Amino acid sequence: MNATTLPRLAVTAGEPAGVGPELLARLAASDIAADLVAVTDRDLLRRAAIACGLELDILDDDGTRIASRPAGRIRVRHLALGNREAPGRPDPRNARHVLDMLAAAADGCLAGDFDAVVTGPVQKSSINEAGIPFSGHTEFFAERASADVVMMLASPDLRVTLATTHLPLSAVPAAITPALLERTLRIVGSALASQFGIAHPRIAVLGLNPHAGEGGHMGREEIETIGPLLERLRGEAMDLLGPLPADTAFVPAMRGRYDAVLAMYHDQALPVLKSEAFDSTVNVTLGLPFIRTSVDHGTALDLAGTGKASPASLFAAARLATDLVRHRSQS
Repeated sequence: MNATTLPRLAVTAGEPAGVGPELLARLAASDIAADLVAVTDRDLLRRAAIACGLELDILDDDGTRIASRPAGRIRVRHLALGNREAPGRPDPRNARHVLDMLAAAADGCLAGDFDAVVTGPVQKSSINEAGIPFSGHTEFFAERASADVVMMLASPDLRVTLATTHLPLSAVPAAITPALLERTLRIVGSALASQFGIAHPRIAVLGLNPHAGEGGHMGREEIETIGPLLERLRGEAMDLLGPLPADTAFVPAMRGRYDAVLAMYHDQALPVLKSEAFDSTVNVTLGLPFIRTSVDHGTALDLAGTGKASPASLFAAARLATDLVRHRSQS
């Protein structure tokens, strides 16, 4: 990308039987200042546009960069479906198509053909039913790029990262190690500087226990693991707050003190984020050699084919991707 061309975004449609294709059609109809390249089946996208009552100008992608894009125009990197979609009914015969979309988008970013990838929601169960082990976008891209990654959920007012993701609560304390926390904080700090343009990132680190352990009376992880690690990293000039009690870390008076939060487990922070910004929260994968943003919702199979699904999260993901591309080009 240069000063005269638009950020070139590869946008994957996600599960063909879900709402992703319709959300992509609505994104194409918008006037977002980005060069949108749909990585999907062109006929699937046409059918999704019809379901939404939209007329799109769908062109094959020739790889060139453009300086402007009229609303309603989108280019397509065509990948044929394995079987025509039935809205609301995922078909394992399309599992390979879904993975080929992700691979094409990631490889295009690694080759410099795209500036970022924006992903629609996938149906993990359908891919696994096809006999293909798949745990999620984040893990797929990490393996494809041979990268160590961290999940961030970002809204207009809050950025949350996770030390652990999809673990049962009983397994979390043993997973919180100095090595894990150090790796995560280094990735988050580096990404805040390089992708978000924050020269001196400030990261709030939550404790594991209620009241951050209350001096050891409610648990000792803060005293024995989290606190000592933070002190060591502060010695390297990292700006780290904590360990903080989770029940007060998100109050308005605190938010001005940090640029991102590191939570110890999934439900420690995400309910706060989703309760106040569900439609504008974006999933960002930190640590990749390319920018990846995503909707923060599922395939909504009950709405597929109706044209009624809200595109707000996909719009937010695409806008954030364009902002991050511009931050990177200016750094």
